[in-house]
Amino acid sequence: MRIFILLVFLWTPFIWGQRLNERRLTRQIEKIPVFEQAFVGLAVAPIEGEPLVGIEADHYMTPASNTKLLTFLGALQTFDSLPALDYAVENDSIFHFRSTGYPLLFHPFYPDSLLGDFFRSPKRLHYHPWTEVPESLGPGWSWDDYSYYYAAERSPFPIYGNAVQAFRTEEGFELSPAFPLEATNEDLGLKRARLTNRFFYNPSQWKVGDTLFRPFKTSDTLFVRLLGQATKGAVVLDPTDRSDLEWKPFYTNQEERLYRGLLQDSDNGIAEALILMISRAQAKGFTPEAAIDSLTSSWRPWLPDPLEWVDGSGVSRYNMITPKTLVAVLQQIYFTAGWEKIQALFPQSGTSGTLKAYSNLEGVFAKTGTLRHNHNLSGYWESEKGNRYVFSIMVNHFTSPTSEIREGIITLLQWLQQNLK
Repeated sequence: MRIFILLVFLWTPFIWGQRLNERRLTRQIEKIPVFEQAFVGLAVAPIEGEPLVGIEADHYMTPASNTKLLTFLGALQTFDSLPALDYAVENDSIFHFRSTGYPLLFHPFYPDSLLGDFFRSPKRLHYHPWTEVPESLGPGWSWDDYSYYYAAERSPFPIYGNAVQAFRTEEGFELSPAFPLEATNEDLGLKRARLTNRFFYNPSQWKVGDTLFRPFKTSDTLFVRLLGQATKGAVVLDPTDRSDLEWKPFYTNQEERLYRGLLQDSDNGIAEALILMISRAQAKGFTPEAAIDSLTSSWRPWLPDPLEWVDGSGVSRYNMITPKTLVAVLQQIYFTAGWEKIQALFPQSGTSGTLKAYSNLEGVFAKTGTLRHNHNLSGYWESEKGNRYVFSIMVNHFTSPTSEIREGIITLLQWLQQNLK
């Protein structure tokens, strides 16, 4: 009996090696023309096992929005529920509140109605800002990203997603919330001045029904003003600490909505807010570096390779991660969240979020990551036999259209699915 068990143990890797090995995988990649001048890294593993095979799996690559997988894991491990704010009541009439970094107040895509109701109910509001605040833009963000929604500023208490909504109606052109607006003949749709909240638009480039979102410059003073306008009440900016009060967290139980925004829509503002929330919970301040250092330290026992990780969203060009590490992160997400939550929150191939364009794949739940010249796909699939696999395919330094790279990834992943049942 012992001999039989030993033979099975020795035979199993041989079977896997016959079905899928590095040489066969390399030949398959070479058959995909769009990968010819790209740098391709790949790692594949059973959802609860060691990697089966990899190509450049321990080489560092630009993850782009695959960085959000790290942020998601960090949030899952830090919070059972996400606190929308902290508050304290004084003399049954004054409501003092502080930020937790939570990003869904009046958000244009994921509004938290319970949080809005908290502020709209009649009460005297005192906002106590934190003294330690993050840099408005992350390290390694391109300097000219400031005027695009994907680079909305980081702030302790985001409001409206820290973005203005511009729209054209029959009556004219409007901004919500309202900011100074000027018409121009320049070749642009809508742009903000770099250092102020003054916006410019070209009327000839807009038609009725058009809508754009652009970031505004944030500050505690502006936050208080915008909150007062939205609630039609006075909000006091109170710099005192008030440690004498009994502070309590306020929960709205909107985790699923927020995580869907993070994973399915790849919202960068939500990702950056989550890193700030983790920092505030673990280090008692809004310092992304503190959150990243804390998480990296706790993950060191299972990380295959050290992380080069600087922001929550992946906008930074400084982030670098290996495919093997992303596979390990995805396995930890599975151990923490479980398969049902992965199916509920991750984009599904051809069905939801950023995977709608991956319509030729079946049973894949994954996160895309795209920056100029970089496109990645990392996630899970379940085979026809019910076996679950985790993978990371990273394609960097290409000049082909991203749509063609996507088709190459689909071809490669289909081949993997056919060879791993």
